[in-house]
Amino acid sequence: MEARKVSKHRSNASTSIDITATRSLNRIQLGKRRSTRIALDSPVELAGQDRHKSSFAMPAKATNLNKHGAAIQLHRELLVGSIVSVKNKHGIQVSARVVSQLVARNGVPTYAIEFVEQDDKAKDFWGISFPSAT
Repeated sequence: MEARKVSKHRSNASTSIDITATRSLNRIQLGKRRSTRIALDSPVELAGQDRHKSSFAMPAKATNLNKHGAAIQLHRELLVGSIVSVKNKHGIQVSARVVSQLVARNGVPTYAIEFVEQDDKAKDFWGISFPSAT
């Protein structure tokens, strides 16, 4: 077995990996869920940078809510792995990571997001109780 020689001149930027995002993506690819989805819709405001690095803040619709995030529909193209700010109808704001792009619904781009921090704000963000995942 031949070992590959890794160049010592690579920049840290090119070799750095967001391990949390990678774990999230891997969990989703495997179909493992931390909490049950609830088929409810909730209006939210989403803010961040789109695929073209343009800043935005706009209304969006959260669907398939769960304790750790949701599916988000909005008329903007986002990058998987990017961080956005999500504000609910009560004014509570949390950071979330875009973990995947889902099939568009009614022609509207849809993304899976997960809350970055699992603190009290994120835990109570939707204002509902979630059943345990099975």
